[in-house]
Amino acid sequence: MRRADRLFRIIQILRRRRTPITANEIAEEMETSLRTIYRDISQLLADRVPIRGEAGIGYILEDGFDMPPLMLTPEEVEAAILGAQWVTGRADPALSRAAADLIAKIGAVIPEHLRPLVVDPALTSPNWRPVQPDAIDMQRMRGAIHAQTKVYLRYRNEKEEETTRVTWPIAVSYFETVRVIVAWCELRQNFRNFRTDRVLEAQFLGERYPTPRTRLLVAWKKERDDMRARRMSGMLPPPPDRRYARERVQKGGRA
Repeated sequence: MRRADRLFRIIQILRRRRTPITANEIAEEMETSLRTIYRDISQLLADRVPIRGEAGIGYILEDGFDMPPLMLTPEEVEAAILGAQWVTGRADPALSRAAADLIAKIGAVIPEHLRPLVVDPALTSPNWRPVQPDAIDMQRMRGAIHAQTKVYLRYRNEKEEETTRVTWPIAVSYFETVRVIVAWCELRQNFRNFRTDRVLEAQFLGERYPTPRTRLLVAWKKERDDMRARRMSGMLPPPPDRRYARERVQKGGRA
């Protein structure tokens, strides 16, 4: 690998990490020697790339560093196109149009030698709609998630039972045939999943929920990972620990 390519890859590795990464980890990913990584880091620092850290502890790329737009490798182009294809075929109309526009923009600005990866990609994702269409305005739901505002739902579960509840939406999970809203439910005082095709009515209340979304995501992911670990160990998952989850939310996400 040319040195210029190595330097570019090191910057990319640092850009995708929010926490310090050691030279050993970089060397393992790039399949090169530790000495080479130290030498390349020194070169980047000499070139005034804002890398903070030191040998033995780890490195992090400070905010404010910018690179030429769409300086992409062939693998990155293929990954972006494949992901955009998947979204085009499975997301709501607004997000689907955005993914199609993204493909067009990438094709318009990348170097000529990479354009065949967009025009005639070797990787493809079937362009098909979910079996169950959304029964809710997903563009407004995404807006509520970003704004961290409450949403009133009238919902019918798999047993055809109707309930009403006020939710704090934090994410949308995309599956092959359905989409699921992940939210904290004020009625159940715990995290709940709501299939978008089973929503009977949605009212976007505009009232911000009290706990920051980032803390809710941490609590939800911990609960999800704990249940996944139990399944992997062969244990039947016990009932959700509602008291633990409720205390985490009431304390602002702290254990």
